[in-house]
Amino acid sequence: MNTYAKYCPNVFLAKCPDLHEKGEKIFLTTKYGKENEVIIFNHILTGKDGFHYYSFVRSDGFDSRAWAEKKAEKLQSQVFNATKKSNEYYKKSNKDSAFLSLGEPIKVGHHSEKRHRKVIEQAYNNMGKSVEFSDKAEKLASRSEYWESRKNLVNLSMPESMEMYEHELELAEIEHSKIKSGEIPKLHSYSLTYAKKRMNEAQKNLETAIKLWG
Repeated sequence: MNTYAKYCPNVFLAKCPDLHEKGEKIFLTTKYGKENEVIIFNHILTGKDGFHYYSFVRSDGFDSRAWAEKKAEKLQSQVFNATKKSNEYYKKSNKDSAFLSLGEPIKVGHHSEKRHRKVIEQAYNNMGKSVEFSDKAEKLASRSEYWESRKNLVNLSMPESMEMYEHELELAEIEHSKIKSGEIPKLHSYSLTYAKKRMNEAQKNLETAIKLWG
């Protein structure tokens, strides 16, 4: 059975007992038992466990950007539902507002006592529910914004990452060179060190991208 294996952040490889050719379509099984059709890209390694590991892309084009969009849409729907419920409970909490606004004290022992206490209790509970769903909507909206921001994000799980990291490395090398020469002033004593670190990271990402998609 072909399964998924974590390779590096954002990247999974196809873990296969058999050898496959580039461009070959196979099915990978998730840990939940779902099968996805993928297209084999590069053979990355043959492990000590005897399995062959490949980079791949989904046949249906589904990638981390599509996943982010799906998550954002799902969360937006949940925000709508939570906001709707919050408004419904708010309206319920104000159902007897005309009566409560009179500020009538509870008449202990009077036949109205039970109803009066119930009205206050219902208004309090409904307002509590309204606030609860409002807070929930706010938290869901924050998560939705996070996934919305990732809809166009390119990472190492995509063939396009090779071109992106080539560009990033080029910019990092220029920045490092200019700081080293003094063309770009050092903002602090670690400016050159941080520029070197960014350049090394871009180089490492590019090397990984080439291995996966080159």
